Amino acid sequence: MKKIIYSILLACGALVAACSDSPSTKGNTTITGEVAGLKQGKLYLYQMKDTSFVAIDSLIVNGAKDAKFAFGLDLESPEMLFLTLDRGHTKSKDNQIAFFAEPGNIEVNTTLKHFYADVEVKGSSNQPVYQEYLKTRAALLDVQNALIVDIFKAQKNENTKALDSLQKLDEKLTTRRYLNAINFALTHPSSDVAPYVALTDLYNANTKYLDTIYNSLDTTIASNKYGKQLKEYIAERKEMEKK
Repeated sequence: MKKIIYSILLACGALVAACSDSPSTKGNTTITGEVAGLKQGKLYLYQMKDTSFVAIDSLIVNGAKDAKFAFGLDLESPEMLFLTLDRGHTKSKDNQIAFFAEPGNIEVNTTLKHFYADVEVKGSSNQPVYQEYLKTRAALLDVQNALIVDIFKAQKNENTKALDSLQKLDEKLTTRRYLNAINFALTHPSSDVAPYVALTDLYNANTKYLDTIYNSLDTTIASNKYGKQLKEYIAERKEMEKK
Protein backbone atom coordinates (compact mmCIF):
# COMPACT_ATOMS: atom_id res chain seq x y z
CA MET A 1 0.00 0.00 0.00
CA LYS A 2 1.32 3.43 -0.90
CA LYS A 3 1.64 6.10 1.79
CA ILE A 4 -1.70 7.73 2.41
CA ILE A 5 -0.87 11.42 2.57
CA TYR A 6 -4.15 13.14 1.83
CA SER A 7 -3.00 16.62 2.78
CA ILE A 8 -0.21 16.53 0.17
CA LEU A 9 -2.54 15.17 -2.48
CA LEU A 10 -4.99 17.94 -1.71
CA ALA A 11 -2.30 20.56 -2.20
CA CYS A 12 -1.23 19.01 -5.49
CA GLY A 13 -4.81 18.83 -6.71
CA ALA A 14 -4.29 15.48 -8.40
CA LEU A 15 -7.80 15.14 -9.83
CA VAL A 16 -8.91 12.43 -12.20
CA ALA A 17 -12.05 13.10 -14.24
CA ALA A 18 -14.42 10.17 -14.48
CA CYS A 19 -17.89 11.56 -14.22
CA SER A 20 -21.00 12.59 -16.08
CA ASP A 21 -22.74 15.95 -16.33
CA SER A 22 -25.97 14.61 -14.86
CA PRO A 23 -26.00 14.16 -11.07
CA SER A 24 -27.13 10.83 -9.66
CA THR A 25 -28.84 9.99 -6.38
CA LYS A 26 -28.26 6.23 -6.55
CA GLY A 27 -26.53 4.44 -3.70
CA ASN A 28 -26.80 4.32 0.08
CA THR A 29 -25.51 7.89 0.50
CA THR A 30 -27.09 11.07 -0.81
CA ILE A 31 -25.24 14.40 -0.82
CA THR A 32 -27.57 17.37 -1.30
CA GLY A 33 -27.26 21.11 -0.83
CA GLU A 34 -26.78 24.39 -2.62
CA VAL A 35 -24.22 27.07 -3.38
CA ALA A 36 -25.97 30.38 -2.75
CA GLY A 37 -25.20 32.93 -5.44
CA LEU A 38 -23.74 30.52 -7.97
CA LYS A 39 -25.15 31.20 -11.44
CA GLN A 40 -22.55 29.60 -13.65
CA GLY A 41 -19.91 26.95 -13.12
CA LYS A 42 -19.48 23.26 -12.51
CA LEU A 43 -19.67 21.29 -9.28
CA TYR A 44 -17.75 18.04 -8.85
CA LEU A 45 -17.98 15.43 -6.11
CA TYR A 46 -14.61 13.75 -5.63
CA GLN A 47 -13.65 10.63 -3.73
CA MET A 48 -10.18 9.42 -2.83
CA LYS A 49 -9.39 6.05 -4.41
CA ASP A 50 -5.94 4.65 -3.67
CA THR A 51 -3.78 7.78 -4.07
CA SER A 52 -5.87 9.67 -6.64
CA PHE A 53 -8.92 11.90 -6.56
CA VAL A 54 -11.68 10.51 -8.76
CA ALA A 55 -14.67 12.61 -9.78
CA ILE A 56 -17.68 10.38 -9.18
CA ASP A 57 -20.32 12.92 -10.20
CA SER A 58 -20.74 16.46 -11.50
CA LEU A 59 -23.34 19.13 -12.17
CA ILE A 60 -23.28 22.03 -14.64
CA VAL A 61 -24.84 25.27 -13.37
CA ASN A 62 -25.89 27.75 -16.04
CA GLY A 63 -28.26 30.60 -15.17
CA ALA A 64 -29.66 29.35 -11.87
CA LYS A 65 -30.00 31.83 -9.01
CA ASP A 66 -28.65 29.29 -6.54
CA ALA A 67 -27.01 26.01 -7.48
CA LYS A 68 -28.83 23.13 -5.83
CA PHE A 69 -27.26 19.73 -6.22
CA ALA A 70 -27.92 16.08 -5.40
CA PHE A 71 -25.27 13.39 -5.73
CA GLY A 72 -25.49 9.72 -4.83
CA LEU A 73 -22.92 7.03 -4.12
CA ASP A 74 -22.31 3.89 -2.09
CA LEU A 75 -20.18 4.14 1.05
CA GLU A 76 -19.23 1.14 3.17
CA SER A 77 -18.29 3.39 6.09
CA PRO A 78 -17.68 7.09 6.83
CA GLU A 79 -15.05 8.80 4.70
CA MET A 80 -13.87 12.18 3.53
CA LEU A 81 -15.38 13.48 0.29
CA PHE A 82 -14.53 16.65 -1.63
CA LEU A 83 -16.93 19.10 -3.23
CA THR A 84 -15.06 21.16 -5.82
CA LEU A 85 -16.23 24.23 -7.72
CA ASP A 86 -14.92 25.03 -11.18
CA ARG A 87 -15.68 28.74 -11.51
CA GLY A 88 -14.53 28.75 -15.13
CA HIS A 89 -13.64 32.44 -15.41
CA THR A 90 -11.66 32.99 -12.20
CA LYS A 91 -8.50 31.63 -10.61
CA SER A 92 -9.85 31.62 -7.06
CA LYS A 93 -8.19 29.10 -4.75
CA ASP A 94 -11.32 28.98 -2.59
CA ASN A 95 -12.79 26.13 -4.59
CA GLN A 96 -12.74 22.94 -2.55
CA ILE A 97 -14.60 21.69 0.52
CA ALA A 98 -13.53 18.55 2.37
CA PHE A 99 -16.28 16.99 4.49
CA PHE A 100 -16.98 13.73 6.28
CA ALA A 101 -19.79 11.76 4.68
CA GLU A 102 -21.41 8.55 5.88
CA PRO A 103 -24.25 6.30 4.68
CA GLY A 104 -27.52 8.24 4.80
CA ASN A 105 -28.45 11.80 3.89
CA ILE A 106 -25.77 14.49 4.07
CA GLU A 107 -26.52 18.16 3.42
CA VAL A 108 -23.78 20.57 2.36
CA ASN A 109 -24.66 24.26 2.01
CA THR A 110 -22.30 27.13 1.22
CA THR A 111 -22.01 30.35 -0.77
CA LEU A 112 -20.23 31.39 -3.93
CA LYS A 113 -18.55 34.33 -2.17
CA HIS A 114 -16.96 32.22 0.56
CA PHE A 115 -17.17 28.70 -0.81
CA TYR A 116 -14.90 27.13 1.83
CA ALA A 117 -15.45 29.40 4.82
CA ASP A 118 -19.27 29.45 4.72
CA VAL A 119 -19.82 25.72 4.47
CA GLU A 120 -22.33 24.02 6.77
CA VAL A 121 -22.60 20.24 6.85
CA LYS A 122 -25.58 18.40 8.32
CA GLY A 123 -26.23 14.70 8.80
CA SER A 124 -22.65 13.65 9.54
CA SER A 125 -21.69 12.60 13.07
CA ASN A 126 -17.99 12.87 12.21
CA GLN A 127 -18.04 16.38 10.71
CA PRO A 128 -18.43 18.29 14.03
CA VAL A 129 -15.55 16.26 15.49
CA TYR A 130 -13.36 17.02 12.48
CA GLN A 131 -14.19 20.74 12.68
CA GLU A 132 -13.24 20.69 16.36
CA TYR A 133 -9.87 19.21 15.44
CA LEU A 134 -9.31 21.77 12.69
CA LYS A 135 -9.85 24.58 15.20
CA THR A 136 -7.20 23.20 17.56
CA ARG A 137 -4.77 22.75 14.68
CA ALA A 138 -5.47 26.19 13.19
CA ALA A 139 -4.56 27.93 16.44
CA LEU A 140 -1.07 26.43 16.30
CA LEU A 141 -0.67 26.87 12.55
CA ASP A 142 -1.49 30.58 12.78
CA VAL A 143 1.33 31.09 15.28
CA GLN A 144 3.73 29.00 13.21
CA ASN A 145 2.86 30.82 9.97
CA ALA A 146 3.54 34.17 11.64
CA LEU A 147 6.84 32.77 12.85
CA ILE A 148 7.86 31.88 9.30
CA VAL A 149 7.71 35.58 8.39
CA ASP A 150 10.07 36.40 11.26
CA ILE A 151 12.43 33.60 10.21
CA PHE A 152 12.53 34.99 6.68
CA LYS A 153 13.35 38.48 7.98
CA ALA A 154 16.12 37.13 10.21
CA GLN A 155 17.60 35.26 7.23
CA LYS A 156 17.40 38.36 5.05
CA ASN A 157 19.10 40.48 7.72
CA GLU A 158 21.66 37.73 8.42
CA ASN A 159 20.74 37.87 12.10
CA THR A 160 22.16 34.49 13.12
CA LYS A 161 21.28 34.78 16.80
CA ALA A 162 17.63 35.65 16.16
CA LEU A 163 17.39 33.00 13.43
CA ASP A 164 18.64 30.27 15.74
CA SER A 165 16.12 31.26 18.42
CA LEU A 166 13.23 31.44 15.94
CA GLN A 167 14.07 28.05 14.42
CA LYS A 168 14.10 26.42 17.86
CA LEU A 169 10.70 27.95 18.57
CA ASP A 170 9.44 26.64 15.22
CA GLU A 171 10.59 23.13 16.16
CA LYS A 172 8.73 23.38 19.47
CA LEU A 173 5.55 24.46 17.69
CA THR A 174 5.87 21.52 15.28
CA THR A 175 6.16 19.20 18.27
CA ARG A 176 3.07 20.82 19.82
CA ARG A 177 1.12 20.21 16.60
CA TYR A 178 2.09 16.54 16.67
CA LEU A 179 1.13 16.22 20.32
CA ASN A 180 -2.15 18.01 19.68
CA ALA A 181 -3.00 15.59 16.86
CA ILE A 182 -1.99 12.56 18.93
CA ASN A 183 -4.01 13.73 21.93
CA PHE A 184 -7.06 14.49 19.79
CA ALA A 185 -6.97 11.06 18.14
CA LEU A 186 -6.55 9.29 21.48
CA THR A 187 -9.45 11.18 23.07
CA HIS A 188 -11.82 10.45 20.17
CA PRO A 189 -11.53 6.67 19.71
CA SER A 190 -15.21 6.34 18.75
CA SER A 191 -14.89 8.69 15.77
CA ASP A 192 -13.52 7.95 12.29
CA VAL A 193 -11.73 11.29 12.61
CA ALA A 194 -9.14 9.63 14.89
CA PRO A 195 -7.59 7.28 12.29
CA TYR A 196 -8.03 9.94 9.58
CA VAL A 197 -5.98 12.43 11.61
CA ALA A 198 -3.34 9.75 12.18
CA LEU A 199 -3.11 9.10 8.43
CA THR A 200 -3.06 12.74 7.33
CA ASP A 201 -1.25 14.67 10.05
CA LEU A 202 0.81 11.95 11.76
CA TYR A 203 1.91 9.79 8.83
CA ASN A 204 5.59 10.44 9.60
CA ALA A 205 5.26 10.24 13.38
CA ASN A 206 6.96 7.54 15.42
CA THR A 207 5.30 4.19 14.75
CA LYS A 208 4.65 3.65 18.45
CA TYR A 209 2.30 6.65 18.48
CA LEU A 210 0.39 5.33 15.47
CA ASP A 211 0.19 1.93 17.16
CA THR A 212 -1.18 3.51 20.33
CA ILE A 213 -3.84 5.37 18.39
CA TYR A 214 -4.90 2.29 16.46
CA ASN A 215 -5.08 0.12 19.58
CA SER A 216 -7.29 2.74 21.27
CA LEU A 217 -9.91 2.71 18.50
CA ASP A 218 -13.36 1.28 19.11
CA THR A 219 -13.90 -2.03 17.33
CA THR A 220 -16.29 -0.48 14.80
CA ILE A 221 -13.92 2.37 13.94
CA ALA A 222 -11.00 -0.01 13.59
CA SER A 223 -12.99 -2.03 11.05
CA ASN A 224 -14.07 1.04 9.04
CA LYS A 225 -12.16 2.42 6.04
CA TYR A 226 -9.64 4.63 7.84
CA GLY A 227 -9.15 2.19 10.69
CA LYS A 228 -8.20 -0.56 8.24
CA GLN A 229 -5.96 1.81 6.28
CA LEU A 230 -4.18 2.87 9.48
CA LYS A 231 -3.56 -0.77 10.41
CA GLU A 232 -2.17 -1.46 6.93
CA TYR A 233 -0.01 1.67 7.02
CA ILE A 234 1.45 0.75 10.42
CA ALA A 235 2.33 -2.72 9.13
CA GLU A 236 4.02 -1.15 6.11
CA ARG A 237 6.01 1.23 8.30
CA LYS A 238 7.17 -1.61 10.55
CA GLU A 239 8.40 -3.59 7.56
CA MET A 240 10.33 -0.58 6.30
CA GLU A 241 11.91 -0.05 9.73
CA LYS A 242 13.25 -3.61 9.70
CA LYS A 243 15.39 -2.86 6.65
